[in-house]
Amino acid sequence: MDPAPPPSAPRRPPRRRSVKPTNYDESRLDALLHDQLGGPVPSRKRNKTLEERQRETETEAMIALSLGFPIDALLDSELAAGVAAPFAAEQNDYIVVRNHILARWRANVRSFLSKSQIRETVSSDYDHLISRAYDFLSERGYINFGVSPAIQAQFQEENDKGSVVVVGAGLAGLAAARQLLGFGFKVLVLEGRDRPGGRVYTMKMGKRGNFAAVDLGGSVITGIHANPLGVLARQLGVPLHKIRDRCPLFRPDGRDVDDKLDLEVDFVFNKLLDKATQLREVLGEFADGISLGSAIERLRKLYGMARSGEERELLDWHLANLEYANAGCLTELSLAYWDQDDPYEMGGDHCFLAGGNWRLINALCEDVPILYGKTVTRIEYGEGGVVVVAAGGQVFQADMVLCTVPLGVLKSGNIKFHPELPSRKLEAIKRLGFGLLNKVAMVFPYVFWSEELDTFGCLNRDRCKRGEFFLFYSYHTVSGGPVLIALVAGEAALSFESTDPVILLHRVLEILRGIYGPRGVQVPDPIQTVCTRWGSDPLCRGSYSHIRVGSSGSDYDILAENVGGRLFFAGEATTREYPATMHGAFLSGLREASCILHASRSITNGNADPKKCLQKNLRFCNDILLDLFKEPDLAFGNFSFVFDTITMEDPKAMGLMRVTFGTSKNEACRSYISEEESEEQRQLTDSQFQALHLYAILSREQAHHIQLVSGDDKGRLMLLCKKFGLKLMGCKSTFALGSSLITSICGPRRGRNRQRRPMHYKVRF
Repeated sequence: MDPAPPPSAPRRPPRRRSVKPTNYDESRLDALLHDQLGGPVPSRKRNKTLEERQRETETEAMIALSLGFPIDALLDSELAAGVAAPFAAEQNDYIVVRNHILARWRANVRSFLSKSQIRETVSSDYDHLISRAYDFLSERGYINFGVSPAIQAQFQEENDKGSVVVVGAGLAGLAAARQLLGFGFKVLVLEGRDRPGGRVYTMKMGKRGNFAAVDLGGSVITGIHANPLGVLARQLGVPLHKIRDRCPLFRPDGRDVDDKLDLEVDFVFNKLLDKATQLREVLGEFADGISLGSAIERLRKLYGMARSGEERELLDWHLANLEYANAGCLTELSLAYWDQDDPYEMGGDHCFLAGGNWRLINALCEDVPILYGKTVTRIEYGEGGVVVVAAGGQVFQADMVLCTVPLGVLKSGNIKFHPELPSRKLEAIKRLGFGLLNKVAMVFPYVFWSEELDTFGCLNRDRCKRGEFFLFYSYHTVSGGPVLIALVAGEAALSFESTDPVILLHRVLEILRGIYGPRGVQVPDPIQTVCTRWGSDPLCRGSYSHIRVGSSGSDYDILAENVGGRLFFAGEATTREYPATMHGAFLSGLREASCILHASRSITNGNADPKKCLQKNLRFCNDILLDLFKEPDLAFGNFSFVFDTITMEDPKAMGLMRVTFGTSKNEACRSYISEEESEEQRQLTDSQFQALHLYAILSREQAHHIQLVSGDDKGRLMLLCKKFGLKLMGCKSTFALGSSLITSICGPRRGRNRQRRPMHYKVRF
């Protein structure tokens, strides 16, 4: 199992008013804008009145605005890409063309929008701007992304851009993998689980033949306007169900919460948040070390709010809902920055996807090469490429690697990076918070609660348990069965992990029977229940990220930074604008696919000089061999040996020998060094390479004979070269002839401290 970038909750408590159920059609936004601003967009190449042109431009500008683009300015990324000359007139023309392209694709996201189609509706006078805008939007995933067959049909047949290993088959990894395949990269996704989706997990529950689809991880599409997950749903033709706003609250004894009191405490809660915002503005930088929870509590006491027991219980419910939205206790959230992403929230309704979010995951996996059960334990990166090692020693080599594992896994240190990650990134990983949300999912024989409800809540007398089963989601409208999910947030989510599931189920049923029993409704025993344990899951270690005291939004940016143009990062914890959301994870994958494309071009351009390319590859090979010989299995004089540990006792077992020549000694041995190896050594000019290392492939038995030779190294070399006929090689030749052997030696040595027998083979792609 696995939590979701979040099971997405609104950052403010839901407004509890009655709304008729409806299936949501994301294209309503476009239709609404067209209706308000002048109807459908006509072709640009027919004669139109000035008024028609003006309305058309306004309509497209509003659509672009809904997608996160400013109406009358360029994005910072557009400025950095140099899409238009620094003149107001050209930038204005570019913006109009850009908005037109966005509107054209949004009108039919199932199609692939080509450059030629844009040229049909835009004057040839703007051809240079069409190319710039189209390339920018396409490469950065604003258009022509997703799971439509028409888009997949445009994937390049020749994968000549390079190779990328993607670590993790969650939303971020799958989004990036599909984009990279479309760009022409060779891609391989490594997933530690036996399923895709990561923290998005839809489980089949109930009776065979009558299963219900239940999202145990990410569940809610938060804000449908401009949401890429809404685009995927439109491409698949999957209906979205708007989560109805009516959310009745019940007291611990099952009584309804008084409507008047409910409104009063709702006002108090929002007033406290407003006062907390004012407080941090007054404190300035001193607010960095204060938690949101402590600030709210002090303000509550200062203003004498929520004094009675009933008021306090109701306020605690709102605070629990806030902890749910952030997957963290309020005592850990930063007063200064906890809501820094609010300006970027997607507009529109919150929705469930009919049939569960697995439908998105399943579509994203199509034709993407994924290996399951491959838990990555080590990532090596350098100028010559990357090496990714899975548990058991299996090795994967590529040009670049994209790491999409959850922040909790990065915090755990279960993946070793070589070289170690920059201190700036390590500190950001440490500072950011990674919280917890758990669920109890229950399938009942029938719907005993109101079918007109998607949510309802229950107060708790115990402040420490205010987040325990405080909110219930009804999935009967989308799951195919009578499903209720009880949420557990805040401190309660932590203790939940170590509590017996039977006890937890009894508590949930006690609450439900306390609510519905007095109303004459019998609550049956559930057919099946599941309790999540996201914090105990070694492949996530929690649910989703938040800004902890001492952290800030800039830490998300730091996590998103690539290292050396070889190692890239994606996931909800790498997006400052959309953290803790499923769409944030997806968008980060599109972002990093674009970054990898541009980094690949830089590498290609930098490798135009064959000499420079050779030097980079030599350094990468040297790094691996230097690391391999740090702890040799056998060493004497200037000779050292490493062997495959599984067959180490076999005299015929093959191994690798290294001979080290200093800069001033062993001159008598220079005759055994070829001119080619000397030239290779000359290209490694750093001080760490002043000692010359040459290699040979030999058996364990041959190494034993060399060890028995008395005298200096010259005698050993004579035996090596004249009697055994072995050739000394530089690192390039060694890798060319012995890559499989090196792989079989490296795997178990990296896992030497792990009590398991590694696998010894390498997969190339």
